[in-house]
Amino acid sequence: MRTVELLVDEATESAVREAWRRLADAGLPSQARHRSPTNRPHLTLAACPELTAPIRWELAEAAAALPLPVRFAGLIRFERPTSVLAWSLELDAALTDLHRTVWDAVTADNRPETLNPLHAPDNWSPHITLGRTRRPGAFTSRRIPELLPPPPLAAHLTTLRSFDTETGTLEILSPQD
Repeated sequence: MRTVELLVDEATESAVREAWRRLADAGLPSQARHRSPTNRPHLTLAACPELTAPIRWELAEAAAALPLPVRFAGLIRFERPTSVLAWSLELDAALTDLHRTVWDAVTADNRPETLNPLHAPDNWSPHITLGRTRRPGAFTSRRIPELLPPPPLAAHLTTLRSFDTETGTLEILSPQD
């Protein structure tokens, strides 16, 4: 599977990593525990079995919108088959348009049943993951908001990349200067 992700600016990455550290220090599930060198704070736009040349071209075109300013909306929890704690992002027109462009690109060359329905435009909830676990209800503690710093008021999405879950390799999809 290939993800299509947006990385955040350096100041936002530092703030997210601080939240990861605080969760880990409190013994809670945290993305800080993932030691892969590819583990960075990011916003997932889509995932698909393959990125064909036409998809890559469309994604490079979409990346022209970067850097894209975004605003954080606060703490959010999901119970999908995994429990997720995240900082949600406001879904403004620019982020909606970029996500729609990416979704349209990956759906053009991949069968719909191979795509994650949670990334579909009507289902997508933009967020930066702080912690994830298979343990249901892991983030229901009332003390979690007290453990975390507030999210940044604003951030920039800076780089479009893809992660190949089978090979563990990264590919930068943003045009390089």
